Amino acid sequence: MIMTGSRNSGFTSVTLLVTVLLLGGCAAAEVPVETRIANALPAKTVQAAGETEAVATANADAADDPAIWRNPANPAGSLIVGTDKKAGLYVYGLDGKARDFVDAGRVNNVDLATVGERIIVAASDRNDLANAQITLFALDGATAKLTPLGKVAAGAGEAYGICLYRAADALYAFMVVKDGTIRQVAIDLSGATPTGKVVRVMKLGTQSEGCAVDPASARLYVAEEDAGLWRFDARADGPVEPVKVAAADGKAIVADAEGVAVADGYVVVSSQGDNAYAVYRLSDETYVGRFRIAPGTFGSTEETDGIEVVAGDFGPSFPDGIMVAQDGMNAPRAQNFKLVRWGEIKAALGL
Repeated sequence: MIMTGSRNSGFTSVTLLVTVLLLGGCAAAEVPVETRIANALPAKTVQAAGETEAVATANADAADDPAIWRNPANPAGSLIVGTDKKAGLYVYGLDGKARDFVDAGRVNNVDLATVGERIIVAASDRNDLANAQITLFALDGATAKLTPLGKVAAGAGEAYGICLYRAADALYAFMVVKDGTIRQVAIDLSGATPTGKVVRVMKLGTQSEGCAVDPASARLYVAEEDAGLWRFDARADGPVEPVKVAAADGKAIVADAEGVAVADGYVVVSSQGDNAYAVYRLSDETYVGRFRIAPGTFGSTEETDGIEVVAGDFGPSFPDGIMVAQDGMNAPRAQNFKLVRWGEIKAALGL
């Protein structure tokens, strides 16, 4: 059974007011709550089927972004990697229990990819605020242990978002710097320590973070917090101009636009401003609905930063895929991650 103990508080205007006050310097927080949510589209509700243990950093905005590794031989033995952006990386089982922790300092976002026989984990490393780095690990699927491999330079600026793209020619990391600069870094894992080369630079106008790649279409999706969701060509030789997919106009996405996940023919965006999630169909990038993770056995979610979705069989508890969402308000405990059945989200939205 996954750990319990979360609050079951409802989604109220008081909660939103607290959210705004906590966001402090964010541009969206300067706009009254009532204004930001007045035009928000309706959202269906689902409940979490589990949650992780809380991160160790208490009384702080600490948990941030998850990644999911599906164990093909034993789906119920799959793993979740999550960041404590003040301290390092956790590895959790689907029962929510922490299996490993690596003291990596200020790692903000995380993603993973299978390269040959290895599970490669990449985190955006902001220990040096002036110079972005990618910290790489190998994840052992059997022991759930992380082994540090080294760091790769990713250019000037504060590291923020990261996502991986396993192309035919290379493993690429997209480093989203806090100012909206996006660098595509080719990762070479053939040597004793990893190396990297910036092969392309893209740019959004303001603070950006969440990103995800649809490998089938070679498209990169990036959330610009106060502007909305953008698409880029993910190919190393592709054009660098962004295409607007959805605006953070207070309807489907209420700023901040935060975490981004791509799976099962859909792209999901965390509408942090009203504690919801917007869903778009990948084939034509049309809006198909919104949902919230409502109070239940494991509590609701508020102020979600990072999200991840992976479709497929994850065993009896998650037979149709899994969504993992950071929970920014998990009192009386520190922040954690909530686990939701992807099949229930699709059913709620009629997908």
